Amino acid sequence: MQPAGVAIWKRVPFLRVLIPFAAGIIVEYHTACGTLWAFYIGLTGLILLSAMVPFSLTRRYVHRWVPGVALHLLFFSLGLGVTTFRNLENKASWLGKCYTEDSPLLVTILEPLTEKTKTHKTVAEVEAVLKQDRLIPVQGKLLIYFRKDSELPSLRDGSRLIIFRRLQPIRNSGNPGAFDYKSYCAFQGIHHQVFLTSRDFRLLPGEKPGFFHRYMVNTRLQVLACLEKYISNKDCRAVAEALLIGYREHLDPELVQSYSATGVVHIIAISGLHLGMIYAVLTWVFPLFRLHRNRIVKPLVILLVLWFFTFIAGAVPSILRSAVMFSCIIIGETFSRKASIYNTLAVSAVILLLYNPFYLWDAGFQLSYTAVFSIVVFARYVKGLLQFENKLLGLTWRMLSVTLSAQVFTLPVVLYHFHQFPNLFLLTNMVVVPLSAVILFSEILLLVFSPVPQLAEHWGSMVEWMLSAMNGFIERTARIPFAVTKEIDVSFTATILLLSALAAGSWWLFRRERWSLYSAGVAVCLFSAAVSLHSIRLRQQRKIIVYNIPGHTAIDIVDAGNYLFYGDTSALNDRFIRDFHLIPSRIANHISPGNLQQVSIKKGSISSGNRKIFIVDQEIYANGAQKKQKADAVIISGNPRLYMDALARNFDCGIVVFDASNPPWKIRLWKKDCDSLHLRHYSVPEQGAFLMDL
Repeated sequence: MQPAGVAIWKRVPFLRVLIPFAAGIIVEYHTACGTLWAFYIGLTGLILLSAMVPFSLTRRYVHRWVPGVALHLLFFSLGLGVTTFRNLENKASWLGKCYTEDSPLLVTILEPLTEKTKTHKTVAEVEAVLKQDRLIPVQGKLLIYFRKDSELPSLRDGSRLIIFRRLQPIRNSGNPGAFDYKSYCAFQGIHHQVFLTSRDFRLLPGEKPGFFHRYMVNTRLQVLACLEKYISNKDCRAVAEALLIGYREHLDPELVQSYSATGVVHIIAISGLHLGMIYAVLTWVFPLFRLHRNRIVKPLVILLVLWFFTFIAGAVPSILRSAVMFSCIIIGETFSRKASIYNTLAVSAVILLLYNPFYLWDAGFQLSYTAVFSIVVFARYVKGLLQFENKLLGLTWRMLSVTLSAQVFTLPVVLYHFHQFPNLFLLTNMVVVPLSAVILFSEILLLVFSPVPQLAEHWGSMVEWMLSAMNGFIERTARIPFAVTKEIDVSFTATILLLSALAAGSWWLFRRERWSLYSAGVAVCLFSAAVSLHSIRLRQQRKIIVYNIPGHTAIDIVDAGNYLFYGDTSALNDRFIRDFHLIPSRIANHISPGNLQQVSIKKGSISSGNRKIFIVDQEIYANGAQKKQKADAVIISGNPRLYMDALARNFDCGIVVFDASNPPWKIRLWKKDCDSLHLRHYSVPEQGAFLMDL
């Protein structure tokens, strides 16, 4: 059997558009070469194309590679240009270039407020900066946090505010292996944040018009109200909200972790699976009506339903990607009976990247396309490995074959981004995917029945029972000791090599060409070498890591693959701190708890060879009689009552480090004293985690 994956490069012309286009995006992001280079490269491509016009057909055939090179240059330059244009930081009207600390801002709230532990959070669009009684139009978005204890007026999406408080740039924690939140926000046009009380802003009368957006938001709120009314259990209702419209604010973090560990987190992260279910049902139901004979009506109705569902779900990137992908598939099937699915996927990817080239770095974008591509290439081949006469067994195997096929090219991406692999993904997907489909359509029927309260109450109870059963199955499966393999560290280079090995190995499996087998072998050897050398290098390191965890002292002393934690026990007991700050660093550094061989730790001091570091967490007094202690670094921790002149008289200090357990106002005072005493200093809350070799 020859699957639909052979000779892809030759058979899919649009793939030859996508690759140079994506390459242009990557080059522009990392080099910021700008529009001038995009113009020169594009002009070169046009000149090459023009030069072929006067040639005879024979000469054109001989030099047929020239148009190919020209088109690659054109789409490469398009990637450069689109990325330059979409990057707000390149524009003169960007907020960051026009804003000063004393400038009030005119903003419009874009989203309904969501409740956090101590604040209400929303995203706002900045319309203008007020300077010298003049409004200067600007571009950019803003994260706004309203304090809960403040008396806030009625705020909703569309509300317009004047903000008087100083903005803060969005920063990363700087902790090793931590999520790059700054880049994540920047890709969405958000570079600043602000924390407000009721005294820091003024609500303007009226709201910014936006009928379509308002209609979608109101519909979304009505859906949430209906689910809240008829599904009483908090966790069941949270999963119902996530499954139906992608609303994840009420999900319990531990429940999300259970879904992730069992390989079914895509159920509660609204995506192509949900649109695929709706598309499948619409395709099945449509022939029941006579209109299905009309070539235009069927795809038009399906597209309208899919896009309505997309906007009700907030048009988040994950479902927007899927909507574009399905739209391209539907249009391709409608107007071309022999449309290549590879071309359709490539076209949808190009459309999305034209809209936002920074999707290329989004894990969801990468997983969506690698999963679908992997299914298209391998599903027929895997399904044909086994044949069953029993219809139930045949259906089960078809579902398993799709799940197995999706794992081929998504595996390296999953390992790179999430550092874990769900070992029981086949079992959980076999149970949860069909059950979630039943629940999804049951929720839609619940909305239909909502005008009849008695019927809706009984139907809501049934939906809640199914949700409870699904949550219980997931949580029990996640508690199985071997359910997930954790702490897997795969570098970017290793990920590319692993993808190359899988691609070459797949080509050999389908075509039996020797060069592909040799290429797969070389890629596997290079992958093994890269992983081994990376691990050996990390296991030879000795260093200290002072983490940036607000309000906490958290220090890892690392020695040859082992670490010892020094700091607050509350930081270790807090699951969020452990999972999002400490564990990613330990995975990235390949370290585990153990005894330190070449590092000595005594009360308040750490020494290794000629290195010595002191940790000061209490008041010290100026000591002029004794000789100063030599210190490569002094870490100030726990908000002690301390003066820098006393510190300078006790230590011959290389650098003073203020960790995140100290209040910002006191760090500012200490920094001023250090400057006057000519002491080097480092602020962990402002500059990120502090690392020093021992």
